[in-house]
Amino acid sequence: MVGQEQGEGEVEVIHSWSAPRSLSTSLMYSFAQRDDMEVLDEPLYATFLKVFDVERPYREELLSKMESDGDKVVKEIIFAPGEKKYRFCKHMSKQRLPGLPSDLIKKGKHFILIRNPLDILPSFGKVVPPSFLDLGLAELVSIYNDLCQLGKRPPVIDATDLVQNPEATLHSLCEDLGIPFQDSMLRWEAGPKLIDGIWAPWWYKSVHKSTGFSSTRKYPEPFPHSHYDLLEQSLPLYNWLRRHVRQASTLLKTPLPPPDLPVPTNEKLLAWVGDEILPRESAKVSVFDSVVQGGDSVWEGLRIYRGRIFKLEEHLDRLFDSAKALAFKNVPTREEVKEAIFRTLNRNGMFDNSHIRLSLTRGKKVTSGMSPAFNLYGCTLIVLPEWKPPVYDNTHGVTLVTATTRRNSPNNLDSKIHHNNLLNNILAKIEGNNANADDAIMLDKDGFVSETNATNIFLVKKGRVLTPHADYCLPGITRATW
Repeated sequence: MVGQEQGEGEVEVIHSWSAPRSLSTSLMYSFAQRDDMEVLDEPLYATFLKVFDVERPYREELLSKMESDGDKVVKEIIFAPGEKKYRFCKHMSKQRLPGLPSDLIKKGKHFILIRNPLDILPSFGKVVPPSFLDLGLAELVSIYNDLCQLGKRPPVIDATDLVQNPEATLHSLCEDLGIPFQDSMLRWEAGPKLIDGIWAPWWYKSVHKSTGFSSTRKYPEPFPHSHYDLLEQSLPLYNWLRRHVRQASTLLKTPLPPPDLPVPTNEKLLAWVGDEILPRESAKVSVFDSVVQGGDSVWEGLRIYRGRIFKLEEHLDRLFDSAKALAFKNVPTREEVKEAIFRTLNRNGMFDNSHIRLSLTRGKKVTSGMSPAFNLYGCTLIVLPEWKPPVYDNTHGVTLVTATTRRNSPNNLDSKIHHNNLLNNILAKIEGNNANADDAIMLDKDGFVSETNATNIFLVKKGRVLTPHADYCLPGITRATW
């Protein structure tokens, strides 16, 4: 038995790490309902206040009544003998200070509780003005990484999941912690508790009214503009941690499981967006960007073979010609685009058997709308490299169907402009997918073959290579090479 192995009086410590105002007290109350659990409410709080000159209305009382020697707190309080099998320690991540005994992280079981800063900041601001230090999200990421390096990857749960589905979330958490779930964790009596910290009258007014994790508010309150800068700083950290939640809740539907990538190595690629290189999950454009607002962008597909980009100059010629045809302004120079391409490829170590989706959007708008007059920030350059083998099976050939969707007329949208508005092609590709074909042949308005939904098309007849006139199709660079 575990208890016999531990010895009489020894307890197994469960550490909860979170930012403030993350339903951490509700979760503490939940664990306190178990018959095998004792709890500690922020045992390192006095240590934190002793080190940092943070103003709190209860500061002097707390420092006079709580142990502030971090070494003693860890050794004599957190890991002290106890009467129950488990001890739940509620910690704020900012309270893990340098110099504390390493046992704080090395011993016991750990999990991380997160909450969207959109909800944390207004709640915190009702008591005291928040700061980046107060949130402790950077330290929360550090705790996660430190535990992973020790081979103790911690479970991560989101406060939203606790509210929306407390039983399933607690079941999963208990399973990850290796302890049995108890139904008693789902409810508690309203009012103050003996386990509350000295700070409870200032911070626990709402939770003292609760008897469970349910929320009485259907819609969130307006977000204070005074906290906007803090939100921008903290939201990326929350989103990074949220990716490690076993199953995160979404507003619209149950999320799909992560798909397998065609090339798993691309999970950790780096892409150029705007004027910086970013990890895959952070490589995003603004919702005000023209490519989002109307597919208002031009692009090129570049292939890399044995350290060289195939027909780079020709592709750049077409990119800039397309941008000029669409009257883009504040376009980056040719050398700037090349520099972004080369830097991105070098960062990824991609020198062969890879592909770049090079996009140039009209840029971000000052307000949503169709007019290019709203584009006052300059163009957005995107360099998306991937490890990508050839798309088509050139050994056995491909299967094609003829789509009912006709190719755009140059009188409507000239295909010589290599634009991102690809719905015409996508509709044809859907027909190909529905027919279990590799691609679909698209005809012009008169029923003549134009191209496939993705490539130029060729015919070999009596030793001659034939291809349609480039009236309704893109005059491809590989096509011109032939």
